[in-house]
Amino acid sequence: MHKAGNVVLGGLFQIHFFSTHPDLSFTSEPQQPTCHGFDVLGFKQAQTMAFAIDEINRNSHLLPNVTLGYSVYDNCLQLGIGFRAALSLASGLEEKVTLHETCVGTPPVLGIVGDSASSHSIAISTVLGLYRVPMVSYFSTCSCLSDRKKFPSFFRTIPSDAFQVRAMIQILKHFGWTWAGLLISDDDYGLHAAQSFLSDLGPSGGGCLAYTEILSWGDNPAELRRIVDVMKKSTARVVIAFVHESHMIDLMEEVVRQNVTGLQWMASEAWTSAAVLQTPHLMSYLGGTLGIAIRRGEIPGLREFLLQIRPDLHHNNSYGNDVVNQFWEYTFKCRFAPPPAGWMEAGGELCTGHEVLGNVETEFLDILNLRPEYNVYKAVYALAYALDDMMQCEPGRGPFSGNSCGNLQRLEPWQLVYYLEKVNFTTPFGDQVSFDENGDALPIYDILNWQWLPDGRIKVQTVGEVKKSAFKGEELTLHEDKIFWNFESKEPPRSVCSESCPPGTRMARKKGEPVCCFDCIPCSEGKISNKTDSMECTSCPEDFWSSPQRDHCVPKKIDFLSYHEPLGICLTATSLLGTFICAVVLGIFIYHRKTPIVRANNSELSFQLLLSLKLCFLCSLLFIGHPRLWTCQLRHAAFGISFVLCVSCILVKTMVVLAVFKASKPGGEASLKWFGAVQQRGTVLVLTSVQAAICTAWLVSSSPAPHKNTQYHNDKIVYECVVGSTIGFAVLLGYIGFLAILSFLLAFLARNLPDNFNEAKLIPFSMLIFCAVWVAFVPAYISAPGKYADAVEAFAILASSFGLLVALFGPKCYIILLRPERNTKKAIMGRGNTKS
Repeated sequence: MHKAGNVVLGGLFQIHFFSTHPDLSFTSEPQQPTCHGFDVLGFKQAQTMAFAIDEINRNSHLLPNVTLGYSVYDNCLQLGIGFRAALSLASGLEEKVTLHETCVGTPPVLGIVGDSASSHSIAISTVLGLYRVPMVSYFSTCSCLSDRKKFPSFFRTIPSDAFQVRAMIQILKHFGWTWAGLLISDDDYGLHAAQSFLSDLGPSGGGCLAYTEILSWGDNPAELRRIVDVMKKSTARVVIAFVHESHMIDLMEEVVRQNVTGLQWMASEAWTSAAVLQTPHLMSYLGGTLGIAIRRGEIPGLREFLLQIRPDLHHNNSYGNDVVNQFWEYTFKCRFAPPPAGWMEAGGELCTGHEVLGNVETEFLDILNLRPEYNVYKAVYALAYALDDMMQCEPGRGPFSGNSCGNLQRLEPWQLVYYLEKVNFTTPFGDQVSFDENGDALPIYDILNWQWLPDGRIKVQTVGEVKKSAFKGEELTLHEDKIFWNFESKEPPRSVCSESCPPGTRMARKKGEPVCCFDCIPCSEGKISNKTDSMECTSCPEDFWSSPQRDHCVPKKIDFLSYHEPLGICLTATSLLGTFICAVVLGIFIYHRKTPIVRANNSELSFQLLLSLKLCFLCSLLFIGHPRLWTCQLRHAAFGISFVLCVSCILVKTMVVLAVFKASKPGGEASLKWFGAVQQRGTVLVLTSVQAAICTAWLVSSSPAPHKNTQYHNDKIVYECVVGSTIGFAVLLGYIGFLAILSFLLAFLARNLPDNFNEAKLIPFSMLIFCAVWVAFVPAYISAPGKYADAVEAFAILASSFGLLVALFGPKCYIILLRPERNTKKAIMGRGNTKS
């Protein structure tokens, strides 16, 4: 189709989709290819270009002194045909066209609108780019075309597949679909899309491809059966089909044959609006499809322009009229006589040429769903605005060498490329058109949903959009309430290789499988994960431990010998009982202080011994309760001093018994002067002061202190008192032991003294109990963990205290209370029943 003008724009469209390849051998005459199989949508796109140029020519503000013309060629969906047409347009060697106006030569073609297929655009732009001939595609989406080094003069008004892939990934991420299958066509369109998916899906979308299958060109039923079988067996419920319409037609025949239902399809823009697939027998499989679609636009006045098309009743078979006649025959199912060359159908009614186009329901007149046509419209206007900017250049202020401007009579294509890179305008529909540094337009896509209505009708509904803006980046808008889901639940399907790992677990990849396939491993003790799909478990702080669910940290239990637990209650009760018994015994002794048994062997030492035993019982309480600095410091000092005071009294008692016995012998009276009341008190004080000095040195040098011990239990903090200096603790115990052993040896020597009631007989027994308890205490204390060490020490204190109390004061209380007849001086001195 041709139209004269001062400047001519070329166009490449798919008017037919089959061709008979010519014989290109050297032995035969060159032949033109024969195209057939009329494509009404391609014809509509070509007419949209004609409409846009006609509208520009009528616009007094855009290119006011320039008339645009066009020269449109059919590529027949064949690379060779489209390539030859593009070279003819760029070189000006196309066949001369008979026009109504008189013209000299062929008007220059400054830019080309097309081509539709990415493979075609790659081949054509590779050559046209050498001469910087601008080419603005309306349908080529391959991301490879954004390479400015390879394609310096290529532009497009449709977003690249890189953005389309990112848009699909955003939809996958929105619905939580991390496991999907990918079908691609065996060409640049599909292969580059697969590369984008592989590089972008994991990092940005957190998903994986369950499989990637290539749909080859040509008839291959066995391969289709294999691919559909892979889809059927896969656990992926989402299938992304980045293929052409013809591939989907062949694929769906096999899907129907194998009855593969329950899949959520995602369509690329190549087939998302394919009416041939929107049929009732396919909707049980393709219903609910979510598709990426070219931005829908509105072109006022286009329908009226299309209705003006009339067939050529004179059959002059010029290129433009020939195509219009074919369109007429396709639309009204009739034929002209004779049928135009290349039109394959025979028979049918004769066309009159007076049929009313507006009375026919056809896609050609559908202006409510203008998508590729809208891109064609924008492409034509982009070239026109670039040319207009160039025409407004003021001489001497131009952008080229020497501040020169482009001239319409000597215009070079590369000059138009310069202005195309800077073009920026807004369509009547409100969309901004400009190109980035790669020649790509500001990307925007509609999201379509194939809906199967209850009455059986099929509707393709726009349910959202994805676009990129200079300020907010990529934005996805989805109206989920409008989406039709082709499942019983009427909800989005689940498509994951492995279910999400809940908090408290971590993801562990399965060996040899994609990252989306994993096991959920519970966090170990002391570690948590508080998010879904955590890669690692994090350790809790030192004073915290993991909850039973391993999803948060809780404060560790505080463990110490408490007054509220049974063991603490028993020890407290025993301590108070011992203290009470000591008080009772002390009361008995005070009440009977004038009786011989109390007065014998220095009653003052007996009172001191009872008081020290009471202190021993009470100091065990310091080992119970929450350890604090003062209790840790006081417990061992009080324990050490109390027991030294107790053992010192026993030692002095033993020494007094020996001194009295020695004084009863001739010449032994002098020994008693060393064991008077003052000397006894002084001895006890000196021996106790030594222990006090040991405790003071220990507390000053390395004081006991409370300590949070986490070695015994991971989930508990055991509060204990560390002794600070082991040597200090050992010296304290050693001094007590030394005095106890010395008391035992002296008492053992005095055990056979001839008194009827000789206290020295009871002291060895009491010291044996005392030493046995503390000898057993040392290994038990060392091996006992945490609070049990405190319990062992408290038990040893109570046991040794009870041993001394019972052994030393039990017999005396027995005589005072139950055998008062023996509480006489005679009986004590052993003379009551003495043989004469």
